[in-house]
Amino acid sequence: MDSVIVDLMSEWFRRYNEEHDDDLTVERIMCWQTEKYVKPVCGKKIYEYLDAPGLFRGLQPLPDAVAVLERLAKAYDLLIVTSSRTFAYTEKEQWVAEHLPFLSKENLIFAHRKDMVRGDLLFDDAPHNLEAFAATGRLAVAMDYPYNRSVKVPRVSGWLEFESLLAERKWGSEGEQTT
Repeated sequence: MDSVIVDLMSEWFRRYNEEHDDDLTVERIMCWQTEKYVKPVCGKKIYEYLDAPGLFRGLQPLPDAVAVLERLAKAYDLLIVTSSRTFAYTEKEQWVAEHLPFLSKENLIFAHRKDMVRGDLLFDDAPHNLEAFAATGRLAVAMDYPYNRSVKVPRVSGWLEFESLLAERKWGSEGEQTT
């Protein structure tokens, strides 16, 4: 969900930048360890912003995410697999109910080990999730960010490109690749 369906980093980094008078952007993050790119006085405390009540509830969808997900939900069995911290469980469930009413809350799974969820394709941004899922022989597709470019999987820059990738690969409605 985070940084694939919703724009987490803009709000997360806005809060950090405001408090620490910095200019952190996603383009500057070259690896998954965000703490390497913040002021030393902040360090690993950068992750505490993710515990702020209301953060996840107020995030905006990424461009075209809702429209493409609605189209894909008509042809595929979609599951949103997301990890969570503290308040985010409830807030993410509320966000999905509000922005993706065509998906049942039963299609929302909270898991830190996404490779353990039975599915044919994972669309994610986290390098460790992409690598672990691909290692099982299933298709992992990266939402392209500087911090995941070392992972050798197909990558897209947005939802319309992801939808096109599925069409080009002739991905069947049961999840199998037909060519």
